[in-house]
Amino acid sequence: MRILLIEDDENLNRQLAQMLRDSDYVVDCAYDGEEGHFLGDTEPYDAVILDIGLPQMDGVTVLDKWRQAGRNMPVLILTARDRWSDKVAGIDAGADDYVTKPFHIEEVMARIRALIRRAAGHAAATITCGPIELDVKASKATLDGEILRLTSHEYRLLSYLMHHQGEVISRTELTEHLYDQDFDRDSNTIEVFVGRLRKKIGADWIETVRGLGYRMQAPG
Repeated sequence: MRILLIEDDENLNRQLAQMLRDSDYVVDCAYDGEEGHFLGDTEPYDAVILDIGLPQMDGVTVLDKWRQAGRNMPVLILTARDRWSDKVAGIDAGADDYVTKPFHIEEVMARIRALIRRAAGHAAATITCGPIELDVKASKATLDGEILRLTSHEYRLLSYLMHHQGEVISRTELTEHLYDQDFDRDSNTIEVFVGRLRKKIGADWIETVRGLGYRMQAPG
């Protein structure tokens, strides 16, 4: 899953980004509203963490511009504790949730996981596909109760396919959501990771839809 983090406090930005990456998210960082707006307007993200008080362009304006342009990714806004009006303005502009500063980073992580699950149509904390279970909080997957030994890229691939199981996902979409903006993207790499993942969970779980991409669903 790919996250856009827009926060002008460099220390907080760094801490949040590290926590997200430790949980196997791909993270792009921005430090002002103009850069953040541009990234959110041109790159696909599974969720955005957006500070309201940003230089260049404030967070409410950034969010309002995205929604007017039809950008519908889940957005978690960060607001100051004593600025209740910012919360109202953010929600009215199209935010999906908010956290007030100061906060525990674990709370931000929990809310981001929930936003991504709900956006993909999953309510439970554990996502299942037959005997395969994905625990997004622990960043681990099991097959018939046995932990799957996955690399970071294999886990990200499995996570994205399981969040969108039953859908045909193109190689381009997978590449855009598994790597950050600076990665030298090569869709052929996806084929390699799909092949490795099939060896670990079974070839029948990930279907190749010729000319379109991949679809994960329970065999039969």
